[in-house]
Amino acid sequence: MDERFGKQDKLKSEKLIEKLFIEGKSVKKFPLKLVYLPINVSEGPLLKTGISVPKKLVKTAVRRNRIKRLMREAFRKNKYLVTNNIPGSYAFMIIYISRDKADYDSLNRTMIKLLQNFIDREKQE
Repeated sequence: MDERFGKQDKLKSEKLIEKLFIEGKSVKKFPLKLVYLPINVSEGPLLKTGISVPKKLVKTAVRRNRIKRLMREAFRKNKYLVTNNIPGSYAFMIIYISRDKADYDSLNRTMIKLLQNFIDREKQE
């Protein structure tokens, strides 16, 4: 099982991010929101993922960075749920949508439920 979250796995393309927010679909599981879009990638990672914590909701950079670190770790540990169950490549943007403090255990549980909701939704279509 590949638990890496390296440079090639990160969503960095401005064009792809813009397309993701215009054409993408979303799934919510409070306090996380997943915006996703199927992409065509011939080789490389199956998932291109970005993590976001809005400055409007979490004022201090220290708290925003901590939440992003925790979200990256939770995603890294649980991305096998998507890669093992869904064929194809996707662009993901995971957004934190709460003003409350986050701890790893609650984010990890929520991330698992969010990814499971995504899998269920994609298998229906």
